[in-house]
Amino acid sequence: MLGQGLWCHWHTWILATLLWVILIGLIFALVIQSLAANLGVVTGRHLAEICKSEYPKFVRICLWILAEVAVIAADIPEVIGTAFAFNLLFHIPVWVGVLITGSSTLLLLGLQRYGVRKLEFLISMLVFVMAACFFGELSFVKPPAVDVVKGLFIPRLKGDGATADAIALLGALVMPHNLFLHSALVLSRKTPSSVRGIKDACRFFLYESGFALFVALLINIAVISVSGTVCFSGNLSPEDAGKCSDLSLDSSSFLLKNVLGRSSSIVYGVALLASGQSSTITGTYSGQYIMQGFLDIRMKKWLRNLMTRCIAIAPSLVVSIIGGSSGAGRLIIIASMILSFELPFALIPLLKFSSSSSKMGPHKNSIYDLMCARSSCSRGCWG
Repeated sequence: MLGQGLWCHWHTWILATLLWVILIGLIFALVIQSLAANLGVVTGRHLAEICKSEYPKFVRICLWILAEVAVIAADIPEVIGTAFAFNLLFHIPVWVGVLITGSSTLLLLGLQRYGVRKLEFLISMLVFVMAACFFGELSFVKPPAVDVVKGLFIPRLKGDGATADAIALLGALVMPHNLFLHSALVLSRKTPSSVRGIKDACRFFLYESGFALFVALLINIAVISVSGTVCFSGNLSPEDAGKCSDLSLDSSSFLLKNVLGRSSSIVYGVALLASGQSSTITGTYSGQYIMQGFLDIRMKKWLRNLMTRCIAIAPSLVVSIIGGSSGAGRLIIIASMILSFELPFALIPLLKFSSSSSKMGPHKNSIYDLMCARSSCSRGCWG
């Protein structure tokens, strides 16, 4: 799912030229997530555990630190976005919203005791709430299909800072901590030990990821299309027109006015809350597997959840206290760019282990898979 960093302080016309980055980024995400799932299915261990057993101590510690930084960077947009939602709904300070976000995520993670499937269902429902709001608005504003198609398939970078925006957007789409997460989540499902059973499981996880990312693509297109169409409709008040020049998470509720009228800020806040909570849950899950895999720390699950939450929300809390809403918004863009530069430190070990005959046997990556991953799927590879 697209990170909260998409909107924050990015000009609407720049967003329209970056649809192709979303398409390529999600195709790339499909390839590498399927590689991560295959690694978990075949080896019975997730990526962090394999890194711990295969690399010397110094390299292992460096990879762990980088993975933790990736989790923190991924969590910043989601935590701040949820804090903005609390601010819209209950008019509380952003820094208080950050604290509430950490606490509420811990409560939602309590569903783990009822099984991973129920937690996945909760996340799906939260994403559905957010998607329904923007699909409803999309059906009303009816963006020009030709311009949307051009934005998806014609690469363009226009304006000052467009390259940095593209890098940040790629980081918001292809988050490195997801590689650790996807290699671990498949372990919760029973997979036959036969060669045919493993191949069928790998194919199933590919289809599952493909469907999820296709839905994510539709949601992302809806968000950008709604933003661009509403802001260039010419029917905005002077106040809303000013917001269009510099969209941010806490000032975008007017995008839903066509469908929801005066209640748009409430529903937008609910949508933002649902999106943020679903993302923070997955980020906390990733942090658990990373800490457990690299450090092999044996502790109670609630304590591990508390540790990963405290590590993740600390930067957001400090910045929101010192810089307020504007400082928190700038932090989102910085965090998304950090994610882009962090990606190789998770991707290279994944490619190494998933290409190893000793670990993967007949299920190791083909040359075609490797070319797709290393070229960021620039030719539209699907794994």
